[in-house]
Amino acid sequence: MATVELRFSALPEHVRTARLVAAAVARRAGVDEAVLDEVRLAVGEACSRAVGLHRSHEIAAPVKVALIEDEKLFSIEVGDEAPHAVPAERVAGGPAADADVEAEEDEMGLAVISGLVDDVEVTTGENGGLIRMSWPTAPPAVALA
Repeated sequence: MATVELRFSALPEHVRTARLVAAAVARRAGVDEAVLDEVRLAVGEACSRAVGLHRSHEIAAPVKVALIEDEKLFSIEVGDEAPHAVPAERVAGGPAADADVEAEEDEMGLAVISGLVDDVEVTTGENGGLIRMSWPTAPPAVALA
């Protein structure tokens, strides 16, 4: 199992780089060429979501991306360090409108990812979240003598 790891500052301009690297590694791993656009879009959406969460919570830590090649599967994990539980002050009369807008944007991003990727898993908690997306890979070509 080979893994490529990226860490980048939570700036929107770095999302494009993550998309390009993900597509290159996916191609090398054997993901079908017809699916590479979906890989690019899904990674872009997941990274944009993580960047937005880091910026809205003023988190200086980098966004983390792991590109994992298995025998028959290529997976991408995008991690953030933003708290995903709704803080008590928002529930008890804080800036609920801001929380509602943020929650809607988050749901929309996850809906886009779910529409692009058949195998997606989202985990969240107080210390961050992780989106894991997977695609099948083609078996390596056998050279004929």
